[in-house]
Amino acid sequence: MQLFPATTGTVLSLFLLFLLSCTTGAHNITRILAKHPEFSTFNHYLTVTHLAAEINRRETITVCAVDNAGMSELLSKHLSIYAIKNVLSLHILLDYFGAKKLHQITNGTALAATMFQATGSAPGSTGFVNITDLKGGKVGFGAEANDGKIDSTFVKSIQEIPYNISIIQISKILPSSEAEAPTPGPSELNLTSLMSKKGCKVFADTLAASGAGQTFYDNVDGGLTVFCPTDDVFKNFLPKYKNLTKEGKAALLLFHGVPVYNSMPMLKSNNGLMNTLATDGANKYDFTVQNDGEDVTLKTKIVTAKITGTLLDEQPLAVYTIDKVLLPKELFKAALTPAPAPAPEAESPKASKKKTKHHAASPPEPLSPDGEPADQVAADQNAGVRFDGGRLVAAALSVGLLGLLLLL
Repeated sequence: MQLFPATTGTVLSLFLLFLLSCTTGAHNITRILAKHPEFSTFNHYLTVTHLAAEINRRETITVCAVDNAGMSELLSKHLSIYAIKNVLSLHILLDYFGAKKLHQITNGTALAATMFQATGSAPGSTGFVNITDLKGGKVGFGAEANDGKIDSTFVKSIQEIPYNISIIQISKILPSSEAEAPTPGPSELNLTSLMSKKGCKVFADTLAASGAGQTFYDNVDGGLTVFCPTDDVFKNFLPKYKNLTKEGKAALLLFHGVPVYNSMPMLKSNNGLMNTLATDGANKYDFTVQNDGEDVTLKTKIVTAKITGTLLDEQPLAVYTIDKVLLPKELFKAALTPAPAPAPEAESPKASKKKTKHHAASPPEPLSPDGEPADQVAADQNAGVRFDGGRLVAAALSVGLLGLLLLL
């Protein structure tokens, strides 16, 4: 079989497009470092300080990791978690430096901006790191604010994904008095008061009156995201809330909190399942975050709510308003909409009259707990079928395109 040049080019283009659509450039610093136990402490503090999420969100980044012995030296200073975050931010370079590039630095030295500099907390140029190609094949690192002193050296490359992320090991923590300076924790704010003043008073009052409120406060310092139903929404839900058991009421309120700080950009980029304050062992109590353009939705098996506004977004706390109460499947059962009955065939009035005596009228369409048609589960099932079919079509296309290429 002979193809015309234009046709050949089209086939090749389609095949390359297909291959590109099956790949992803996303990286996960936590998973990468989990393969290297000698960096477990460094990895742990990237998670605790929420720097891991920022690293995963960025497209071009270099992480200068320090092993457990090097982290012990840092922890012996007994810094606050916020100061530790600043120090580790100094080890995250906002450019790509693989092992090869480190040894080919123009003029032998370069200044690299860091995530510490990007926070705006670093005065002057204190958020920059000096990288110098030393004699004997060594590469040195030093905080710019440390009088140009080179304190650490390049040890090895851990993993590189050009030109997305480079994870390298350096010999020790970079000292910086500015990064290590005492950093105040989050302001002591009254969470329920904040929500009450900004359109979520009914939810806030309910939370304050329950034992679940303290759980929200206990999680603020470590990171917390709250999704707050507005007053009209939660007021209309109160009759159903009052019918729940004490444990059910607490679980429903906790379902509206996530024990991780999520800015709006993070919510838009980190779509997928999200655990909540109610998650406990076998009780998953999770929902799916999904964005459609600028809109971000929270999808349970019962209802889909949309984020409508931001009350507060100051790390480590974010509070958003939503247009529906989040209903967990552990507390509410979605009713499946029955398939429509087939249209009756034409029959005589006598036969129709006889059937009416023996058959009840069709039941009304079942409703979900919030009064809307409960078609969510059926939609999920249909989506699963479409996905499987899509994979089969993709597989068939790939085989067919490969066959065509072999005939060229």
